[in-house]
Amino acid sequence: MKHPEKIPEENLTTLTEFILLDFAEVPHLQWFLFGLFLIIYIIILMSNGTIFLITKLDPALQTPMYFFLGNFSFLEICYVSVTLPRMLTNLWTQRRTISLVACATQMCWVLMMGATECFLLAIIAYDRYVAICNPLHYPLVMNHKVCVQLVAGSWVCGVPVQIGQTFQIFSLPFCGSNLINHFFCDIPPVLKLTCGNTFVNEMMVYIVDVLFVMVPFLLILLSYGKIISTILKLPSTTSRAKAFSTCSSHLILVALFFGSTIITYLRPKTQDSAGTGKVLSLFYTILTPLFNPMIYSLRNKDVIMALKTLLCK
Repeated sequence: MKHPEKIPEENLTTLTEFILLDFAEVPHLQWFLFGLFLIIYIIILMSNGTIFLITKLDPALQTPMYFFLGNFSFLEICYVSVTLPRMLTNLWTQRRTISLVACATQMCWVLMMGATECFLLAIIAYDRYVAICNPLHYPLVMNHKVCVQLVAGSWVCGVPVQIGQTFQIFSLPFCGSNLINHFFCDIPPVLKLTCGNTFVNEMMVYIVDVLFVMVPFLLILLSYGKIISTILKLPSTTSRAKAFSTCSSHLILVALFFGSTIITYLRPKTQDSAGTGKVLSLFYTILTPLFNPMIYSLRNKDVIMALKTLLCK
């Protein structure tokens, strides 16, 4: 938290662009990183795009769970496309500049996509809770209208808050360096470049993270607590194994996404490290979209059958 003395106006710099350092500290690995992230981006687009397609086309997958999964895959494509194309361009051209407006736009989209992902993961957990704990009421509770409203709400709820938070951050004066030690315009590295008192902005970050990250995370834990309690009461070992298999893939994604996000935005500033921040950001912006289709596809017989049907046509 910064509380410096007021800086004279003549010492303030009107920045019009920033420089994203990406992975400039390893210049000998630039081409390797370009190839690696290009392959990852292609895999993410193709795998998530395939899941989105089969959940829309296959009649056997027209259920609430696959409706949410299809939307989640579409979200992952959008989420990764906010950061990876620019990073690939920077690695290819070695021109790392980004305008202030483009930086603010990128930050806003990353925050909105991140909030949507938190809500969607909570919705998927609630869907599994109703399916396992209240199976007789499942068709009534999770009807198509409710599913559409839940997905629409997850996309819309975070928009005004994240636009406001981005505007608040970029309304601050910037001074000195314009080097962002990150591969995209994230809140912590951008706030480091601002002048004056950032107490309000940092409190805003904590409040938004508690509402948009911790609350969905706690709801997920509550849902799975109920699910595990119900599963343990099942008389059949086969039924217990099937129920655990259905939920385990979701739990892996929850641990990966929420774990890295919570550490990134809620850790004490005294433990802030640019290197650690970049590694953690890779988890929730790139690795989660990469692992999502792998986890769901390889562990789900319905998705594999739908994929075989699509390929055989």
